[in-house]
Amino acid sequence: MNLLDILSPDCIKSPLVSDQKRPAIDELVDVLARAGRVKDAPALKEAVWAREQTRTTGIGHGLAIPHGKCSGLASLAIAIGKPAKPMEFGAIDGKPVRLIILLASPPDRTSDHIQALARVSRLMTLEEFRERIYAAGTADEVYQLLQAQEAQG
Repeated sequence: MNLLDILSPDCIKSPLVSDQKRPAIDELVDVLARAGRVKDAPALKEAVWAREQTRTTGIGHGLAIPHGKCSGLASLAIAIGKPAKPMEFGAIDGKPVRLIILLASPPDRTSDHIQALARVSRLMTLEEFRERIYAAGTADEVYQLLQAQEAQG
């Protein structure tokens, strides 16, 4: 799966206004709503937050991948947010997050949802790429880094 198939430049926000977990998640859902990717933002916010309450999506190495399923989506969508400064997220390694990648999908797209989560996880295991994306200053830079990385396969 190529992440650029489900991510558009207008779905990247750097820096985020929010400096706490739930408001940051809500901010990223609002980014998707403004881009026309989700019809029922309140339902998606609740779905993502409910998932977050079962187990943190702060997976370590400065990354969080909050995700949820909601019927108000026509297809998978990603929003990416860079906190202005590293944010406490309850990550499994106890370290703050430097990048939040929110994945939203329709309830009937479980396989695609899992593939997208796996692709994000694989990309972010590449230490050089991860550090470059953390150092990116603008949404445009984040998108360009993803474009270059996805072009490599």
